Amino acid sequence: MELSMRRNTLLTGVQKTLGIVEKRTTLPILNNVLIKTKGDKVRIVATDKEISLIADYDANVIVEGDITLSARKLYEMIREIQGDMIYFKKDEHNTVTITCDKGVNILYKILGVPADDFPNIGTGDIIAVELFEIKGSALSELIRKTFPAMSTDEMKRDLSGVFFRIEKDGSACVGKMVATDGFRLAVSCVGVEVCPDEGREVEFCGLDKGIIIPRKGVVEIRRLIETASNITDDVIMGVQGGMYVIKINNATLKVSLVDAGYPDYHRVIPSDVGNLVCFNKDMVLHALKRMNVVSTEGCDGVIIKLVKNGMMMSSSNPDVGDANEDVEVLYDGEEIEVGYNVNFLIDAIEVIDEEKVTFDVGAGVRPGIIKALDNDNYVCAVMPMRF
Repeated sequence: MELSMRRNTLLTGVQKTLGIVEKRTTLPILNNVLIKTKGDKVRIVATDKEISLIADYDANVIVEGDITLSARKLYEMIREIQGDMIYFKKDEHNTVTITCDKGVNILYKILGVPADDFPNIGTGDIIAVELFEIKGSALSELIRKTFPAMSTDEMKRDLSGVFFRIEKDGSACVGKMVATDGFRLAVSCVGVEVCPDEGREVEFCGLDKGIIIPRKGVVEIRRLIETASNITDDVIMGVQGGMYVIKINNATLKVSLVDAGYPDYHRVIPSDVGNLVCFNKDMVLHALKRMNVVSTEGCDGVIIKLVKNGMMMSSSNPDVGDANEDVEVLYDGEEIEVGYNVNFLIDAIEVIDEEKVTFDVGAGVRPGIIKALDNDNYVCAVMPMRF
């Protein structure tokens, strides 16, 4: 096996795998990436058995072959090498020599493991199913707006990810993503294009019922989109055999889905309107961040008192101090005082793109509902705190 390729291309390819390869595993091969040549391409594959990334890159292949190498060490070697081109050669003992085109004596040798020991994850293209096409920027927005509400408790398998489905809205299709940790819930929607084979009806390949994408998979999807050459590029996706498959440009990501039912999130959002406040996003957001200055873990609440056209905020921490601020808002209801986790409110408001925001302030067991004034494309429910 012998090849040469651009240093930055190889560096980017290996870097994309670092979030997938296992740092702690009983199967050491999962710390490695598979490097395989075919024609004028180099395929780089990484997997932890639950998530797999397959990506092809241009290269000058002199002798075809394959090998697996430590992803972390390979990345560090390429990162430290200076030069435009990397030269890569494997000998009969599975030792790979890495050099560059600089006129200096730079040489690395790294011991590899035969490719036969690497898990078979099926590195072919997406099988022929109805495929959904969505702009990378739109999928990134869905993730950005729901990610903060996702549970980090691995024991809550059904909540430790996002719920994603495709819904039909008349002649159009809408992608909906939902996340909750039991204390807050975020719902985001975006229009999508469906591209079925000609002459066949769209069957949604399971996405009409919804799927749960695990947290680590969501992180890798987001990273794949953000490292694409153009975030507005089309993302092609489908579901096959309990796997969510997403393809963008030269890379295919396969994520094992969470096999569980998702809670009925519709019941969390009240159908009636309670104490509705309208305000300027930036004004309230910065006020909440100032309240957050005195908060610490376990003491991160803010008390909100509504009066006519005013929102009075106060935060107190016996180990730090107090913060108080009054903000002008549009409100004409009765006086009410409710406590919330200040970080939850910041997360909910920060992802809204519009200038005007509404906050239906809850009380007791009724959640507060935050969304843009002019549309329902994003809704976040936040449960009140007890003080």
